[in-house]
Amino acid sequence: MAPERDPTIRVAAMPADANPYGDIFGGWLMGQMDLAAGSVASRHSGGRAVTIAVDAMKFHAPVLVGDEVSVYATLVAVGNTSMTIDVEAWRRARHVDESCKVTQARFVFVATDDDRQPRRVPPLTDMRRDFAA
Repeated sequence: MAPERDPTIRVAAMPADANPYGDIFGGWLMGQMDLAAGSVASRHSGGRAVTIAVDAMKFHAPVLVGDEVSVYATLVAVGNTSMTIDVEAWRRARHVDESCKVTQARFVFVATDDDRQPRRVPPLTDMRRDFAA
């Protein structure tokens, strides 16, 4: 069952994002997850943040052309300049209510200043931080 909150981003999978068999490219899906994680990182840090690592990327099921993809991103840890964000992607066929988790990963971002040098970020509160669109 999908998380009971609004997704960080939601997008429809289009034919240009698919291979000849109609399955969406893993790179496209990873890009959507990176966008969602980047949104969370930028909001938490109050500015520019860049991806430095992606850990534990797992693909559970395919995404098909026309599916609605909802991406949920949760800030789970903060260092001096870094932020760790857990991300899940869920698919839903266009004409049904049922959805399933298709991908999950952990993204690490570093906040940077105008000179693209690392900068400090605010601490994480006691609970996880969920950001929705």
